[in-house]
Parts: sequence; C-alpha cells; structure tokens
Amino acid sequence: MITGQAMPLDRSDVDTDQIIPAHWLRRIERTGFSEGLFEAWRKDPAFVLNDARYKGAPILVAGANFGCGSSREHAPWALDEYGFRAVIAPSFADIFRQNSLKIGLVPAAIPASAVARLLAAAKADPALEVTVDVKRLRVVAPGAGVDEAFALDAFTQWRVLEGLDDIGLTERHADRIAAFERARPARLPRIA
Repeated sequence: MITGQAMPLDRSDVDTDQIIPAHWLRRIERTGFSEGLFEAWRKDPAFVLNDARYKGAPILVAGANFGCGSSREHAPWALDEYGFRAVIAPSFADIFRQNSLKIGLVPAAIPASAVARLLAAAKADPALEVTVDVKRLRVVAPGAGVDEAFALDAFTQWRVLEGLDDIGLTERHADRIAAFERARPARLPRIA
C-alpha cells in the first residue's frame, strides 16, 4: 500500500523525453537519473517539482497518455529514484507501463473524471492524502471523493506486493540454477 501526498502534474501526453531527456541516457549506471527528471520543466520556478509543499510526495498524478514516446526504461528509473512509488493517470503508454511494473513503480489507470478530481484536490490542498492499494487494486482519496479500481494481472500484482523485479524472480530459483550448473559437463562454460 502506498499512502501519502500526491504531486499534481496537470499535463497530458507527457513523453519519456520530457520525463528524462535523451542526453541522460549516456550514463552507464542505473542511478543518478532523478536529477534529470523533468529537467527542462524544472527550470521554471513555478513547476510543481519545485514546489516545496509537495516535497517527498510518493504519488504523481498526471494526465492521459503518460509515458508516451520512446521505450526508454530510464523514465521509470528517474521517477522511482526521485521517490515516486505510484503514478495515477487516465492512461499510460504500454511500454512505459511495463517498464514501470518491472521495477515496482505502480501505474494506476483510473477514469479521467477521477483524475481531474485528484488533480484539483491536490492543487487546493497539498496535504491531501491518497492511497494506491495494490492488494485491493484501488485508488482512494476521501478528500477528493475518489475510490476507484485499477487493473493489474494477478502475477504482476503478486510481483509488486512481494517487491520482486526480474532479478528477484530469478534469485528465487538460485538452488535449482546452482544444481543445473553443477550437473553441466566440465567442457561447457560455467557461471562463476
């Protein structure tokens, strides 16, 4: 369950280049991307990420088609590293949604009318409490009159609840992998 403030990003069609500009993709690490999050927009002192009232908000609320554009996985990495644990929007680009779920960043798609109420309420009251309940698959914000379902398939829901990324899923089979490696003929390459 993710509960906390919601940062209102009242923009639709936010693409991955706006989330993390292309020049940040030259990094060889998987960290350090939060500094490039919404880099161009952050130059505007009035941009919501610069508003201290929303500092530490674990939930981002945005308009439709969030994460459109290229397939860069760096966009969810930047959002996650900045501290967001969920993004609520009416819709998401498919590949952004998949990249987010692989790292445990929850993309919760709810009706546009509910997102509009959340955006208005979060702007009016930065302390508005919002919950993205992955177990119940609900977005709840009583202060905004929002209680909406969002969809995740059962396997993805389990992965997010267990905190498992692809590596974590593989590590659950470490004993079987080790047994397989021990049984391989000596002439074949081995994993150290």
